[in-house]
Amino acid sequence: MVKKAPRRTAERIQEVTLELFNRFGEPNVSTTLISAELGISPGNLYYHYPAKDELINALFERYERALNELLNASDGVRNVEDAWFFMHSLFETIWAYRFLYRDLNDLLSKNRLLETHFQSVLKNKIRAIRTVLTGMSRTGAVDIDTREVEPTAQCMVVVLTYWLSFEYVRDPRNALEPDNAQQALMRGAYHVLTLLAPYLEASQRQHLLALAGAYNRTV
Repeated sequence: MVKKAPRRTAERIQEVTLELFNRFGEPNVSTTLISAELGISPGNLYYHYPAKDELINALFERYERALNELLNASDGVRNVEDAWFFMHSLFETIWAYRFLYRDLNDLLSKNRLLETHFQSVLKNKIRAIRTVLTGMSRTGAVDIDTREVEPTAQCMVVVLTYWLSFEYVRDPRNALEPDNAQQALMRGAYHVLTLLAPYLEASQRQHLLALAGAYNRTV
């Protein structure tokens, strides 16, 4: 059997750091804790990432790449089922890097790269949701005035961006634990798409309700 090559130290550092940040929140995780969890010396950690912000930036860059790849698929959304899958996929990506959203305001106030790049993230989310609304309009899945597309897209992005914060406030001890992921993601996707309800064609509205009900029974 061919042995797998050991993962590079930098990659291992990122993976362990992401797990710790997601579990405890970035402000509560020190570089000392990260090196102890990895079983390496602080000097080895500093060799790869001389400052904690560099670790945060590396994880954000991973998140941004994954998110933009997904957002680029927005032009394939044609109906409620497509939109449900698209939104749930967005929430899965956000969940994988949930520390960014759990501590968003604090991170932005301390990190210039995140401050500027998160503005691009918001713009790209809004652009993608606009594309979704336009595509669904063309197929007749939604009937929305062109003047309502922009504010609706922005409202959907607000819910998409702050849903995990809402979940956390409701249940700080349990909301962001892995066992609660599927329920949290389902609720988030459903509430984002509920903003489309006034514009959905009747059968599409019923399909949204059916999807939410069916999904809720499986988690």
